[in-house]
Amino acid sequence: MLTSPSKNRVDSAGLRAVKKRSTTQDLVYEQLRDALIAGMFEAGHGFTVAALADQFGTSHMPVREALRRLAAENALSIGTSGTAMVPLTSAAGLDHLGQARCILEGTAARLAAELISDEAVKKLKATAAIHVEALRDGASGQMLASNRAFHFAIYEAAGNPVMVNLIENLWLQYGPYVRLLSDRMTDLLRSDIGGQYSKHHVDVLSALCRRDSQAAEQALIADIKATQALVCKFC
Repeated sequence: MLTSPSKNRVDSAGLRAVKKRSTTQDLVYEQLRDALIAGMFEAGHGFTVAALADQFGTSHMPVREALRRLAAENALSIGTSGTAMVPLTSAAGLDHLGQARCILEGTAARLAAELISDEAVKKLKATAAIHVEALRDGASGQMLASNRAFHFAIYEAAGNPVMVNLIENLWLQYGPYVRLLSDRMTDLLRSDIGGQYSKHHVDVLSALCRRDSQAAEQALIADIKATQALVCKFC
């Protein structure tokens, strides 16, 4: 006799209601993830569970689980001793990430051009202005932060949370390359007489204002490739 799935089967799995919106593990994970995306750690940097637990003021367990989650996302590698390490950079790795970013982020820009609101475009213009100001002032930290804000505002406007999540994972793996760039950004900004590091943002904004999806995709891809060519010099 066939029976349908019953409530008892769910109960027997030991599933219980979640009462806390964020756990200590989640908070540790989110902080480490954000720092990795921002390029706060250089390639080869090692993390021990004990040191991180001491820094966060937690037990070892939430740190260990957070590191495992990041390793599952290819943001870290974990050795036999349990020490986690930021992956090393390479020209091949940069190329693979660049190819994936162009496909996903270019598509997101194309979708955003079809859906973005006038209010979102206005906010993008303000973010782009902050980016330009940071370039002029040689403020590398603010430049990188505003660049990230600019890009993800576009991806959010695409209206596809699955795509945004995939792009976030690519940026997570791109973190060591961001660090390579940020270490040399001050000198690079001083040589940016023609404003080449903001040119592609201007092109993307122009395409979004016209609601030109093809031009938005092409400009976004050009931005990724320009950054990739720059980082490749240091790999």
